[in-house]
Amino acid sequence: MSQAARAVAPQSPILLREQVGSIAVLTLNRPAARNSLSEGLIAELHGALKEIHDDRAVRGAVIAANGPAFSAGHDMKELTARRSDSDRGRAYFAEIMNACSAMMQAIVRLPKPVVASVQGIATAAGCQLVASCDLAVASENATFATPGVDIGLFCSTPMVALSRNVPRKQAMEMLLTGEPISAATARDIGLINRVVPAGSEREAAIALAQKVALKSAYTIKLGKEAFYRQAEMSLADAYRYAAEVMTENMMARDAEEGIGAFIEKREPKWQDR
Repeated sequence: MSQAARAVAPQSPILLREQVGSIAVLTLNRPAARNSLSEGLIAELHGALKEIHDDRAVRGAVIAANGPAFSAGHDMKELTARRSDSDRGRAYFAEIMNACSAMMQAIVRLPKPVVASVQGIATAAGCQLVASCDLAVASENATFATPGVDIGLFCSTPMVALSRNVPRKQAMEMLLTGEPISAATARDIGLINRVVPAGSEREAAIALAQKVALKSAYTIKLGKEAFYRQAEMSLADAYRYAAEVMTENMMARDAEEGIGAFIEKREPKWQDR
């Protein structure tokens, strides 16, 4: 290929999307940049989540990545380039951090299960992305870290998701030392669900999402929202809220069908309502 031809060659999409049955697979595709979460990639991910939100053909999602790294966090080169702004980048940094936080919250608010498929390192905001997913499957070669402290930038936004997944002492050790943990340790402290042989994590993540997709979509939507809401409440408020959710759920057509099928020893036929 000539130099001129290379100059006009279209760039690969930074986020790939494919449909595997009822599961949308979103693949981070910036392998040369270790899938760092650039402004563009954050926007692409958020946009894809919005599209999936009300798509009845999608009953679950998997977030995966191409290349040796899952995600190395924020794109530091992109951020550093804004140091020359008149405010030394303050407005841009705030914009990026808020955009990234909104994207992470979109995962939590998606009324469908989201499973991370982690094949390599997941650091800083990359670790945050894993922690923000409902479920996570990792290769035995994967590692996880919040190493911002090593470069003078405490991983404060990754801390939000991390501290809601793992016990405080383990979260603080990761945040204060910046040292990576193995996939086995990540599983043991609750950051991920499963460790699988290298190269099988994507299929395992899709299989896990498909297992959830067999359930009533209405029930999953109701339950996922309730899970995250009650986690922020006092014990008494959580029980009060959960009782309201259970009552609403009992009135659903799928609960009536599911309980009937259980009693009659047959497979339920979901209508997702």
